Amino acid sequence: MAIARLNHAVLYVRDAHHAAQFYKDVFEMEPILEMPGAVFLKAKNSLNDHDLGLFSLGDQAPILPRGAAVGLYHLAWQVETLSDLVKFEKKLRDLGHFIGASDHGVTKSVYGHDVDKNEFEIMWIVPLELVDTGDEIKTQRLDLNKEIARFGADLLGRQV
Repeated sequence: MAIARLNHAVLYVRDAHHAAQFYKDVFEMEPILEMPGAVFLKAKNSLNDHDLGLFSLGDQAPILPRGAAVGLYHLAWQVETLSDLVKFEKKLRDLGHFIGASDHGVTKSVYGHDVDKNEFEIMWIVPLELVDTGDEIKTQRLDLNKEIARFGADLLGRQV
C-alpha cells in the first residue's frame, strides 16, 4: 500500500469565517460549505471535494508560540511557476503575514501564517530533468531573482 498525496487539511481556528476570509483573499479559495462554526474551502483548480476545513474554537482559544507544543508545524501548497511564488510572497508581505523564504534545493519556498498564526509553506518544485548535483536537500536563503534567472519565471514545476 502507498499513499499518493494529502487530500485536505483541517485546522482549529478561533473564528472559522474570519480565517476563511484570509484563505479566500490570499489563496483565492472558495467556500463550498459553511455552517455555524465551520467552513470548508476548495482551491481553484483542485479536484478534491474540499482542500481545507476550518473549525471555530472561539475568541479565547490560546495561540501557542511557534514550536512550543506538539502539533502541526505547517501546511505546504504547491504552485506551478516561480512567478506564482513571487506573487504570493508579495501578497503575504503586503498583508503582514510573510515569515520567510527558503531554498531547499529541489524546492523553492515562501512561508506565511494565517490570522491564527497557523504556518504554511508555498512551494515550487524543480522539474526532475533540471535537478543537478547541487540541488540536494538543504535549507538556505532563497534568492528568487537568481532562481528565475536559472529556471525562468514561467517554467512549470514538477507536478506530484
